[in-house]
Amino acid sequence: MHTDGTLALNGQTFHFTEWGRPASPALVLLHGVTGHARTWDDEAAALAGRFRVLALDQRGHGDSDPAPDGDYTVAAMAEDLAAFADAQALRRFSIVGHSMGGRVAIAFAGRRPQRMDSLVVVDIGPDIAPDGRLRVGTLMASTPERFASVEEALAFGRATNPRYSDALLRHRVLHGTRQVDGGLVWKYDRALREAVRAGRWRDPIDLWPLWQAITCPVLLVRGAESDVLAPETAKRMLETNPRARLVEVPDAGHTVPGDQPEVFRRLLTEFLGV
Repeated sequence: MHTDGTLALNGQTFHFTEWGRPASPALVLLHGVTGHARTWDDEAAALAGRFRVLALDQRGHGDSDPAPDGDYTVAAMAEDLAAFADAQALRRFSIVGHSMGGRVAIAFAGRRPQRMDSLVVVDIGPDIAPDGRLRVGTLMASTPERFASVEEALAFGRATNPRYSDALLRHRVLHGTRQVDGGLVWKYDRALREAVRAGRWRDPIDLWPLWQAITCPVLLVRGAESDVLAPETAKRMLETNPRARLVEVPDAGHTVPGDQPEVFRRLLTEFLGV
């Protein structure tokens, strides 16, 4: 089981879950743009015997505060991660990051390679394939802001996550929404969706130099049917960082941990030496 914690970092409150023994090697889990810390519960439970696992609700997600200035750039979130690691006295640690969280992990690991033990990047790279960016942006722009019931929210989730088991989908939706008068609303910041709707969902960061600066072992996981991490981008990532190796997961799209959870957990445990 996990414990819930909160930290004040640079004037914002961040929520996280913690699993395992405090004296164990540290592992930080970072979710995607519509996710939250509790999306990692099954992975955290599987790794808690070997690691002190910390799953962070990044700014504007889950039960962490929204960004007061609407800044959801990779650079800002990487600095959040640095502040979180300092507050937790993590001198060195490993990271698993999916999608947005993977880009944050690349930025952190490239700027602070001396603090990294290992890195798992899940279905994301320095470049995002246009088709995947369009699909995710369209999904965010068109998502309802309120659901009348859990069942309505689950139906929306099922339409966008066809491979998820019922139990996994329910877990993701229940922890990704909050009850309000008249139904449920998303926990992740509406400002993100409004930025997409207004055509302002851009991040100018160039992650290629930071990717090349990473010195720890890296596992790059790609969904074989992903529209976000293009095969040519994955190939260039291997060519520009010899410490990285690639695994493609069959019958999985961008959300590899949810599409093929048992396969994904096995990859984690093998790579991280659990």
